Amino acid sequence: MTPDPLGFRKHNHARCVSSAMTAVEDACAARGLQLTPVRRRTLEILLEAHAALGAYDVLARLDAEGLGSKPPVAYRALSFLVENGFVHRIERLNAFVACAHPGAAHDPAFMICRNCKKVAEAALDDCAFLTPAAQSGFQVEQTVFEAEGLCPACQGAS
Repeated sequence: MTPDPLGFRKHNHARCVSSAMTAVEDACAARGLQLTPVRRRTLEILLEAHAALGAYDVLARLDAEGLGSKPPVAYRALSFLVENGFVHRIERLNAFVACAHPGAAHDPAFMICRNCKKVAEAALDDCAFLTPAAQSGFQVEQTVFEAEGLCPACQGAS
């Protein structure tokens, strides 16, 4: 696994959000997908957070901005974003996080800080589990790898 601790280190956040939005816009244009205002804002909310957010957290922001107050609004936008590889669902938290590599085919692994709830995405390059699966003839179609612990900032604060 090659770590990508972007969610844990200081960086130019405006550039981070802007480049991710550009990648998603390009992927949508190339695939003929429609990035509606609600889908766009949902993605922006997740990108701004660099943390896992629940659907109702996203819905509260959408509602406050006049983009919808009913749960299906958030769930439909999140579903579209997950199905197209722009957002990941964090199973352990029943929450969502913007993809660090939007639109690119990859097997993500997540490092989740149990204190601040920030999430960093890494690539699951060669997991020890994948070799025995292949040797047994099992075809892996989807992986979910989530590790929970303390990020560097929270380690230093304790």
